[in-house]
Amino acid sequence: MLKLENLTKTYPTGDQALRNVNLEVPAGQVLALIGPSGAGKSTLIRCINRLVEPTAGKVWLGDVELTSLGSGALRRERRRMGMIFQEYALVERLTVMENVLSGRLGYVGFWRSFLRRFPQEDIDEAFRLLDRVGLLDMADKRADELSGGQRQRVGICRALIQDPALLLVDEPTASLDPKTSRQIMRLICELCAERGLAAIINIHDVALAQMFVQRVIGLRFGVIEFDGAPEQLTPDVLTAIYGEEDWEQTIREVDDDDAQDTETGGAAQ
Repeated sequence: MLKLENLTKTYPTGDQALRNVNLEVPAGQVLALIGPSGAGKSTLIRCINRLVEPTAGKVWLGDVELTSLGSGALRRERRRMGMIFQEYALVERLTVMENVLSGRLGYVGFWRSFLRRFPQEDIDEAFRLLDRVGLLDMADKRADELSGGQRQRVGICRALIQDPALLLVDEPTASLDPKTSRQIMRLICELCAERGLAAIINIHDVALAQMFVQRVIGLRFGVIEFDGAPEQLTPDVLTAIYGEEDWEQTIREVDDDDAQDTETGGAAQ
């Protein structure tokens, strides 16, 4: 579904953020990118949709080579890649509904988008998505009236209304408290399962990655250091990715959290 071939990014300063990264993500798989700050996680996500231009290598989405596309064709292909941002990237003065519908801008003409005249089917889908994430009664609220968790749910709806094949998720829980972070991760994974979406989630929280995703990629200095199931993240593997730390304690905390979620039903609020 998604394929990276020798993806490399070297900045003008000479810093090499990615070094010949090869990766395949099948349809429907949710994976986490972990690694220390500066490992290349955000750069990798942004090279996929070419918000950052790769220095070398190829990116394939299905049978389309994204790295060979001109600007017009790239805009069309970006509709197949929903992006969820750490800082939400909402328009604060617009309503929740208007922010969600902005995800359809790539599908409607300039004047319809300028006048915010969206097709009724788009409006209906926006209501369905807001209902699914528990924000239906906030459709007419301004974005700047929402909490961080609510803003992130709006961002999720905006990405999903594009009807993407792939979600690119950049630090979705970095600004959230621990409980809300779990709710957001659970919601993203549930929505991907419901829609058969592949997702790449850049995340600093190893415990959250272990709790929710199917596959983990560990980056260090722009190179894939680990590629496997969450349960394979042993202390030795985590040390190879991050360096020395009491990783046994992290793993115990994940086990405790799993047990607590099972007891409480683990339902997102």
